[in-house]
Amino acid sequence: MTFSERLKKAATGDPGASFIYLNNFEVEAVWGADEPKLPGSGLSFSAVTVNRMEEVGVLLAEPHDAVVLKERVDPDYLGYLEGLDAAHGTLLMVDDNTPEHSVTEDALVSPDLLATLKALDDGRTYLAPLGISEREERLSRATGLPLAGPPAEVCRRVNGKIYSRELTEDTGLATIPGTACRTVDELAGALRLHLGRAGRVVVKESLGVSGRGMVVLDSPDRAARLVRMIARRGADAPVRLVVEEWIEKDYDLNYQFLLARDGTIGFETVKRALTENGVHRGHAFPPDLPGNAEERLRESAETIGARLHAEGYFGLVGVDALMGADGRLHPCLEINARFNMATYQNRFAERFVAPGQHALAGVIDLKPTRRHTFLEVREALDGLLYDEGSRSGLLVNNFSTLNAAVAQGRRGQGRLYGIAVADSAAAARDIHLAAEDRLVEMTRKA
Repeated sequence: MTFSERLKKAATGDPGASFIYLNNFEVEAVWGADEPKLPGSGLSFSAVTVNRMEEVGVLLAEPHDAVVLKERVDPDYLGYLEGLDAAHGTLLMVDDNTPEHSVTEDALVSPDLLATLKALDDGRTYLAPLGISEREERLSRATGLPLAGPPAEVCRRVNGKIYSRELTEDTGLATIPGTACRTVDELAGALRLHLGRAGRVVVKESLGVSGRGMVVLDSPDRAARLVRMIARRGADAPVRLVVEEWIEKDYDLNYQFLLARDGTIGFETVKRALTENGVHRGHAFPPDLPGNAEERLRESAETIGARLHAEGYFGLVGVDALMGADGRLHPCLEINARFNMATYQNRFAERFVAPGQHALAGVIDLKPTRRHTFLEVREALDGLLYDEGSRSGLLVNNFSTLNAAVAQGRRGQGRLYGIAVADSAAAARDIHLAAEDRLVEMTRKA
């Protein structure tokens, strides 16, 4: 079976089901809306840009699937994907794109789209969000289409960092020294203990988003200041934080598995996760893992999957892991019981990354001062774009994020996502860097 068929079988029991992909990035912000935050957290690169990441779903859809989008895909970009035989699904649009809103929020107030979705209810068609919150449940009720996943409350519970930490402790998985904190006193005690032992700690919101709900502390004074700021909310104010000792790492990992409704676990992928200041920046695969590391990750997936099944979760699971500089594998830093960026690479990788090849999926930050067409990008990347004939190059897997912010008058904020494919990891890296140089020059000349 293909990845698409395996995903559908796990989530619905029917590998031939039709999915309507709803790529609601940063669903964690909805799950954690009522949770206490760290002082100063919640600042985003740009919701306008993040919300246009929904376009990556175009590469996940099969011919009988659909993708809900906030705006039409640039016709030349779509033509490029279709020329590679990489885009197949039906593209559905919200009635009006409100840039600051997620694709789900826009869909909920789109009468024409809602009518189209209602007409697709045939008993084998499902809404397939990146992650399920109460907003996606509302959309399901409004359209009659079932969700390809468990209730929002289950998703919210198992995606918390506190949940992940307590699962690793309960099951005996190798755990980074740390403490889950639910009160100010517990936070103060945990900071004293772990700073005293490690000299540096990371404090994370249980449902923080994309590296923003976290802070690194390296002195008792800074720790005391944080405790005072949180204590101003009241002695009995709730806390939902994890304190972990700083681990010098060799590299980060992300692995994915499918958890079927009956509890069956199917291991899918493991990739090197590229991060910068706690923020995801991409993946490199296949990873060069030492010894029996992959076998241990597979064993960890069985342990984590069994616990998630008992909680009522099913569907795709991504897990962040860490290989320490001392060679010790920490197999569960955080559970992401939802899609992640690696998910949107799987169908492309399955069809276009040949055995023995390497891929680097990453983001290129740019500073556009005006909108750019895909034809401009294609010209700038002449000779570097992925071509099925040569089986190497950079595939652009999200174009809309380049123009999303500048279209709203926010000059100097843009991203382009791409997957560099080559016969070696070094060559894939060279393609990514060369593409970055050319695109920076393209926006500079504008």
